[in-house]
Amino acid sequence: MTKNSLRISEIFYSLQGEGKSVGLPTTFIRLTGCPLRCGYCDTEYAFYGGQERDISDIIDQVQSIGANYINVTGGEPLAQKRVHGLMKQLCDLGFQVSLETSGALDVSAVDSRVVKVLDVKTPGSGEEAKNKVQNYAYLTATDQVKYVICDQADFIWSKEHMYQHQLQDKCEVLFSPVQGRLEAAELAGWVLQYKLPVRFQIQLHKYLWGDQPGK
Repeated sequence: MTKNSLRISEIFYSLQGEGKSVGLPTTFIRLTGCPLRCGYCDTEYAFYGGQERDISDIIDQVQSIGANYINVTGGEPLAQKRVHGLMKQLCDLGFQVSLETSGALDVSAVDSRVVKVLDVKTPGSGEEAKNKVQNYAYLTATDQVKYVICDQADFIWSKEHMYQHQLQDKCEVLFSPVQGRLEAAELAGWVLQYKLPVRFQIQLHKYLWGDQPGK
C-alpha cells in the first residue's frame, strides 16, 4: 500500500440503518480488515480481500454519489491508520462524517468533527475483553455508544456497564437486539421496565434488505 491509500471492501449508497441519522441517504465507505471476531458479525466478507485505493480516488467517488452524510465503517476502520487522513479530508470538504468503531482501538486521534459511534462489546459477542475503556474519555455529546445485545444476560451486563462508566452522561446510548437471537419487542420491554436513558433501535437496513452486502 502507498502512503495515500486504503484497502476498501466497498463503497455504496443506501439509507442509514442505525443511530440518530437513521433513514437518511448516506454514502458508506467500508474498509477491509478487523482484529475482532464477534459471534454475530454480519460483515465477515470485509475481513479479507478488498481493493487498495488512493484516498483521492475514494473522495472522487464519494463526491460523485452526492450524499451529504458519510459513514466510515468496516471491518474495523481504525485498523488502517490512514483512515484519519480520509476522514479529515471529508470533513474539510463539508461532509457530515460518522465513524463506526468497535472501541477496541484508540479513538483519541479521530477528528473532532467526526461523530464516533462506539460499539461496546458485550459478553455475548465473545469479544468483551477487547473493550478499551480509555476511549470513553474521548466521547463527546455528539457521539454515540452502541450495545448490541444477544440475550437477557447481555442486557443486564450492558445496563450495569453503562452506569458504571456513566456513558449516559457523556453521549447518546443505543441498545440494539441481535437479529435472529433476541426479539426486538423483548429488548424494548426491558428498556421500558428499567426506565433506561437509552435509545432503543433496530437495524432498519436488515428489515428492508436482509443481509445483502452493499445495502
